[in-house]
Amino acid sequence: MQTKEKTSQVVTIDAAGLYYRQLNEKVRQALKDGAERIILQNVCGQRYIGDGLRGEATIEIHGTPGNDMAMFMNGPTIFVHGNGQDGIGNTMTMGEIVIDGSVGDLLAHSLRGGRIYVRGSAGYRSAIHMKQYTEPVPAVVIGGTAGDYTGEYMAGGVLIILGLDKAPETPLTGAYLGTGMHNGAIYLRGDVRDDQMGKEISRVELNDADRKLLAHHVGRFADYFKLNAAEILAGPFVKMMATSSRPYGRLYVY
Repeated sequence: MQTKEKTSQVVTIDAAGLYYRQLNEKVRQALKDGAERIILQNVCGQRYIGDGLRGEATIEIHGTPGNDMAMFMNGPTIFVHGNGQDGIGNTMTMGEIVIDGSVGDLLAHSLRGGRIYVRGSAGYRSAIHMKQYTEPVPAVVIGGTAGDYTGEYMAGGVLIILGLDKAPETPLTGAYLGTGMHNGAIYLRGDVRDDQMGKEISRVELNDADRKLLAHHVGRFADYFKLNAAEILAGPFVKMMATSSRPYGRLYVY
């Protein structure tokens, strides 16, 4: 069932019982008809929401979207009032994703631009192969913790992990942090053990540019989730960077 609110530029779609293809067809039709804001109610596992969409529309999701939300997206903004599943932001070019919950594995896989803010925690391999070429610089902020292989093969961009609300004994990330990383930066609000770090990264002293960058992204994160940015920024931050731009160069003859 699709209903229009008073403003013709806002469309509300009830996703209850809709197959993912039907839901995505309704979203695309609404955009084609000129909708600037789309509200999706009762979403429950429908995949591929927002995939390949362009422009400046806003999609507001109530429920739990399925895998590969916002894959190849270029421009729109997506708000999720709930948790997300795997592959969110896969190869996204531009746009913004705000999730008021936790997410599964492969968050921001090959992210090329835009920003992703997650209030809760993320699963394995967050920001794997996140990349950049000059501008824009993609950014991911995870409010909780992240699992094994976070930042694996990172080739650019900014990953910030805040560890909010975690128990003292809970590690900020899993094992193999930054394995194969060769560009970009990981900022941790706290620290991890040496045996959790990939052999390709090391700790680096923060400078004024780092603090300015953190203030910007943590500020946006705090605004979205109604938190105190100053309190978050007061925590101890550690920066991780790659020790080489070709960590596996010795394996090749060129």
